[in-house]
Amino acid sequence: MKVETFNYPCPSCGAAQIYSPKTKTLICDFCKTSTNIKSVKNTTKHLIENQDTLIQPQQYQDNKEINCKKCGASFTQASYIISTKCPYCKTPILTSASKELPIDAILPFQITHKEAQKAFKKWVGSLWFAPTAFTKYLNGDNKLIGSYIPHFFFDGETTTYYNGQRGDAYYITVNKTIRDEQGNPKTVQVQERHIRWSNVSGVVDYSFRDISIPASKDIDYNIIDNLEKWDIKNIQNNTPQYLSGFQTEEYTIPLKHSFEKAKNKIKPKIYNKILRDIGGDEQRIDSFSTKYIEPKYQNTLLPVWIASFKWNNKYYDYAVNGYNAKVSGERPYSIIKIISAVIALVAIITALYFISQTPSVQEFLSQFQHNEISYSYTK
Repeated sequence: MKVETFNYPCPSCGAAQIYSPKTKTLICDFCKTSTNIKSVKNTTKHLIENQDTLIQPQQYQDNKEINCKKCGASFTQASYIISTKCPYCKTPILTSASKELPIDAILPFQITHKEAQKAFKKWVGSLWFAPTAFTKYLNGDNKLIGSYIPHFFFDGETTTYYNGQRGDAYYITVNKTIRDEQGNPKTVQVQERHIRWSNVSGVVDYSFRDISIPASKDIDYNIIDNLEKWDIKNIQNNTPQYLSGFQTEEYTIPLKHSFEKAKNKIKPKIYNKILRDIGGDEQRIDSFSTKYIEPKYQNTLLPVWIASFKWNNKYYDYAVNGYNAKVSGERPYSIIKIISAVIALVAIITALYFISQTPSVQEFLSQFQHNEISYSYTK
């Protein structure tokens, strides 16, 4: 499927400009001309009209056939990628979004590649028993890839009806047999705690705001989700200039599935609110049912620096928050380093034991204890 492409030519030399997180402008790599980006903050959210028939994603289309206008090379790209770089000349290339749900907003990159790499290396340096190959990978030519990852943000109200039990503590005096310091049995009176349970039911309301759910199938959900929290106040209106020079995905996880994941984040909050509403000293929740009232969503692009490392035939994915440099990812362990550390520890303990058993050391320790006792006595 052939698609139309575009970029942002430099007003001075005509070369394609890219977005710079450092200057927050479009920059020309050749003549360094800077162009300001006009955008406004975005707080728009759309009402989910019918929760039972949430919009499903369009079926995957054929890969996009892209022709680079600078070098003339042709290449293919996944249908859901809307911005990338030419693999031959690195010219930024953008295409129009095609999903049923349009992109509403974007949080532009704030952290540069250099800053992200520094944060990533610091994080890796804090990991014990990381393979040496991992360190070499970081010190080599491998680079983090700047990507805008689709997320759905959800707002709404909930009403939850529950049934449960309230437990109120009371104490009774009982006799208990214990043993004294000499081991002889004796009887004492103690306060024994009991719970009086009573059936309860009730209703609690809970409001949720800006629950973010990653909507990409290409990256591990938990890794991206752990990059929270995002700077919601600085989310901008969808402005394509921010995408220039970065890879950008449209959502590939349905709104329906994303909303279900949002509910899983909300449930513990509702659960805790029910416990507080039941009151008493202990609580039991037998059942509860939640109604979501006028939930809303926003389709948003968030900035992430991404890397992948292969170790022992397994890939480990990493991500750096492109706004605040928080790092998230799996980590490999070097079995050789772990075994070496255990052997070294055993060797040290063994050596200390044998040293302590030598006559000269025992004599020294004995003399030391004697002098210490003499000193205490004299004092």
